[in-house]
Amino acid sequence: MGVYFRINRWLEKDDFQELLKISDYVGRDRGRTIFIFNPSKAVKNGFDTESIIDLLMSYGAEINEKDLEEIKSLVEKELERKSVKIEILYKDGEIIIKPENFLGEVLNDVRDVLHYDRNEKIFKTYPIYYRKIISHFNRYNVKIIDKTGFIERSLPIKPVLNIQLRDYQKEALNKWIENSYRGIIALPTGSGKTIVGVAAVAELSKWTLIVAFTREQVKQWKEQLIRGLKLSQSEVGVFHGEEKRIAPITVSTYQTAFRYIETLSPYFSFIIIDECHHLPADKFRKIALHSFAYYRLGLSATPYREDGRHEELFPMLGGIVYTKSAKELAEEGYLAPFMIKVVKVDLTPEEMKIYKDLKDKYSKLSRGYTFEELVSRAKKGDEEAAEALRIRTQMRMLVHMAKEKIEALKKIFYEELKKGSKILIFTQYIDQAEEIGKLLGIPVITGETDPSTRKKNFELFRSGYYKALVVTSVGDEGIDIPDANVGILVAGTGSRRQFIQRLGRLLRPKEREAVLYEIIVRNTFEEAESRRRRSALKDLES
Repeated sequence: MGVYFRINRWLEKDDFQELLKISDYVGRDRGRTIFIFNPSKAVKNGFDTESIIDLLMSYGAEINEKDLEEIKSLVEKELERKSVKIEILYKDGEIIIKPENFLGEVLNDVRDVLHYDRNEKIFKTYPIYYRKIISHFNRYNVKIIDKTGFIERSLPIKPVLNIQLRDYQKEALNKWIENSYRGIIALPTGSGKTIVGVAAVAELSKWTLIVAFTREQVKQWKEQLIRGLKLSQSEVGVFHGEEKRIAPITVSTYQTAFRYIETLSPYFSFIIIDECHHLPADKFRKIALHSFAYYRLGLSATPYREDGRHEELFPMLGGIVYTKSAKELAEEGYLAPFMIKVVKVDLTPEEMKIYKDLKDKYSKLSRGYTFEELVSRAKKGDEEAAEALRIRTQMRMLVHMAKEKIEALKKIFYEELKKGSKILIFTQYIDQAEEIGKLLGIPVITGETDPSTRKKNFELFRSGYYKALVVTSVGDEGIDIPDANVGILVAGTGSRRQFIQRLGRLLRPKEREAVLYEIIVRNTFEEAESRRRRSALKDLES
């Protein structure tokens, strides 16, 4: 039979077309236009029962209550007939989507994140896309049977922030909130990125997983959370080493989170990635991809990577939402003003002869290949490429450990000591670090230093008992080095990030100007590396 209705007035073309979205035209009778309701059309055009009745009432349709109830029934039956059903599960670290019907064009906007398994006739995706696919299927009125077990978890008690944020920290937090609680905040070392992270935990008040790069950072985060949110020791879980306890706020390392992300992921609605420039590494990106958490915060002094893989980082966390340069913070009085001094020395005649011989051998063996190409060829068994790499290492060692560098170091060290400076000496090599430590009578911190000894030496440096420390690359990030105002770079790499990290060790809130000395050897690769490192200053000052 069907449900007929009449419109007792003249219809303009647009009005007529609008009514045809829910019905078929029957004809005219005594000045009235007659239609028959078409549930298939109505559902196809996105109408539900409420919007259908609103449309009919807006045109003054002649229709009784019984027919309106029949329209509701017809729409419900049509929706049931047309409905697409999917089952969503969490298995082996992946989201599994089992469709009961052909999905067709429903998949158009999410095909890029789905992988179809033809054998099992299922779709697979990473947990990072969980919310995206749920929202997408809801828009298409797909019936979802969700068996993942994932739910958004709020903290048992909303924490109260016990820290006064600086203006730029408030700005950073607000920009992150405006971006739907997602994104990367890029601030220099010493500017209080961890405090912004603690404030984000208080603001969002969801179960939170914090991923830090080192064990030391895990301890620092736990301490800051306890102080900044007035929490007890038991309220912050540590999932690392022998202590693997999941709490509403949990801190882990990259290495541990990578291995256990499938266990951790379902608990947490919010994930904070500290030193997030490490995340695009093949191993660590699993942490971001396999996390259910929609809310995400990345923290870094240097989010841009020299290999360009920051392009992979931004989609995983939500892009950069806030950045402030060291120069800006120094001008505002939050960080020490700074300057870079390049000190050039020469190789001795004996060192220069050895260097030239090594350089000639390297040129012949490398055959014009880049360093990356040599590494690739050496891995494939190219003996000349492997020998070229060994000679390259000898050249670098010779230059980095040049005798005149030590003389220049001694001169700078004693001059700064007389001024009352607190000094950090940076080198790449443990042997050189220990040699400098013995020469100057100061402690040495390397990756092999016992944690208790490291902690004791840092405390003595902080108190002023020690005026200087020698640190290897272990000091570049991830450990809390006390304030210093002078850095001396004896041996480094061309890495812009490493340079920014080392400069950042000096940029703490204080009035005294920070100075970073670079001791480099003339007419060697160090000059080019120094230029490349200092190009990072454009980032710091922009």
